[in-house]
Amino acid sequence: MSDTNTTYFTNPSTFILLGIPGLETAHIWISIPFCAMYAIAVLGNFTILFIVKREPSLHGPMFYFLCMLAVTDLVMSTSTIPKMLSIFWFNSREISFSACLTQMYFVHSFSKMESGILVAMAFDRYAAICHPLRYSMILTNSVVAKIGLAVVLRSGIITLPYPFLVRQWPYCRTNIISHFYCGHIAVLKLACTDIRISSYFGLFNLISVSGMDMFFIAVSYTLILRAIFRLPTKDARLKTFGTCISHLCAISALYIPDLVSSLIQRFGHNVPLHVLILITSVYQLVPPMLHPIIYGVRTKQIWARLLQLLTHKEI
Repeated sequence: MSDTNTTYFTNPSTFILLGIPGLETAHIWISIPFCAMYAIAVLGNFTILFIVKREPSLHGPMFYFLCMLAVTDLVMSTSTIPKMLSIFWFNSREISFSACLTQMYFVHSFSKMESGILVAMAFDRYAAICHPLRYSMILTNSVVAKIGLAVVLRSGIITLPYPFLVRQWPYCRTNIISHFYCGHIAVLKLACTDIRISSYFGLFNLISVSGMDMFFIAVSYTLILRAIFRLPTKDARLKTFGTCISHLCAISALYIPDLVSSLIQRFGHNVPLHVLILITSVYQLVPPMLHPIIYGVRTKQIWARLLQLLTHKEI
């Protein structure tokens, strides 16, 4: 039998996912809140999609972008959480090499897609507040579709090198991944060759994509705030700014855990592994769970339609 610590194999047949190393005895207990958050994320995002589809008055740019965000949240969380729960509940740790690369691609591409959609939603808020009379002409259905396609293509293309680069490296140390999913950095650590190309590309991706997206969001909100402060009354300013609260909360829910997780993975060498993985799990679970809650509570049209549906059910 060959020793995986000394034998080179370009494409290992399987990887072993450990879940959360150091907290194996608590896996069952940890799975309870994780499963609850995943259930809330799935139910909440499907509810958003259902309500927008059923209600003609919600067929507008803002809600189309919200539906894109809901689909992205569903795919991103479903790419990792069911496998994590199977590790916790059934000790199902094996994942094939191809499935590992597929999971890596979906996680990273849809993460970037989610960021791009938040930029599109910032542009939507900018057009609605700074150019209210031209809003319907600026964001037509055709423009919304083109923006959505651009977000999908950007995310898909810029993430393609991840699995291709990872596939070509030889793996001789071990096939055990100290994580609950096949993240780019987690798999790279198993390679026994110079991985600087993949590492630098990952860092470039983080800085260019997230940095560029945050720059465009910052520019949008600078223009939005300038328009708000020009309004004549305090009530008008507060009411207008209130339309941006949901989006700002969604931005915080995504970018803060994402940046903390990415920076700690690259530079936090003294951070305990289980702490790092728990931070990553927050990034995987919290935004998909919070987004439908934030928009459901803060958006009057969705909240009213949801109450109407629940009332009808009770009758």
